[in-house]
Amino acid sequence: MTIIEVKNISKKFEFYRKQQGLLGSFKSLFFREKLYSDALKDINFNIKEGEIVGFLGPNGAGKTTTLKILSGILHPTSGEAKVLGFTPSKREKEYQKQFALVMGQKNNLLKDLPAIESFVMYRDIYEVPEEDFNKNLEELAGLLDIKDFLDIPVRKLSLGQRMKCELIAALIHRPKVLFLDEPTIGLDVVAQKNIRNFIKKYNKESKTSIILTSHYMEDIKELCERVIIINFGKIIYDDKLDDLIRKYAPYKLLKITFNENGVRKEDVEKYGELDGFTPYSCVIKIKREEAKNTAASILSSNLPVDDILIDEIDVDDVIREIFGR
Repeated sequence: MTIIEVKNISKKFEFYRKQQGLLGSFKSLFFREKLYSDALKDINFNIKEGEIVGFLGPNGAGKTTTLKILSGILHPTSGEAKVLGFTPSKREKEYQKQFALVMGQKNNLLKDLPAIESFVMYRDIYEVPEEDFNKNLEELAGLLDIKDFLDIPVRKLSLGQRMKCELIAALIHRPKVLFLDEPTIGLDVVAQKNIRNFIKKYNKESKTSIILTSHYMEDIKELCERVIIINFGKIIYDDKLDDLIRKYAPYKLLKITFNENGVRKEDVEKYGELDGFTPYSCVIKIKREEAKNTAASILSSNLPVDDILIDEIDVDDVIREIFGR
């Protein structure tokens, strides 16, 4: 079942150019040069029920603009978007009860009050029955392990604790669609892992359709089977993450550790392109289809191999390669 449909969406922003100084300010009272910026250019994609789709691109590529159009904050210049059968730009009340937008750099909680006060406020806004609210809050607070922090003013919580509370505020009405814009930005490694585990478990249990933007490739690798890559307002890739890696990274990395005897560089460079070398470890870049045979050859050689690992190239490097092209 298709939940989100985006057809030929474009978005132009108007802005004005002003000359410097007092004279420039005076001239702008009578004449201003109007300019246009294309944030999105005829983008198309569909998302099914229960999918978690990674939405990737550099800063200014159009990711947040797309999410704002799908949530009804912005109107598209042209094209059509449908979410759960609704047109987001109409901002119908029934639609607003069925989606949530979490932006890692924006706060939806009242910072001077305990988080529970904001949750009650959102309960009333979304008209969630008292019984459902208590049940949802108990479940979400338990999953995120923050029951002990609900009565503490938000401004006194750590960044990770605040982000968990932001997620509860967004999910308190059990939305069918969730837009996550950099939900782990600024968090430490442990907090990022906790947020990812929660999103994965929540998605599995509730079948919520999720669009996730993130600059942290660990978020994408752990949560998303499919990715959409956007650059300069155009979608340049929409397919499985594994296929992306195979297409743009036709090689694997052999990471080898040697014992205390070590090796010489010429002993290992004959096996493939060296991506790093010391007498006690090296990384060899090898064609994907040759990785197993090469690893076997190295193990059967006279080299003092202590450990060998066949690894994939980092997704971050793959994305960088695409943008470079």
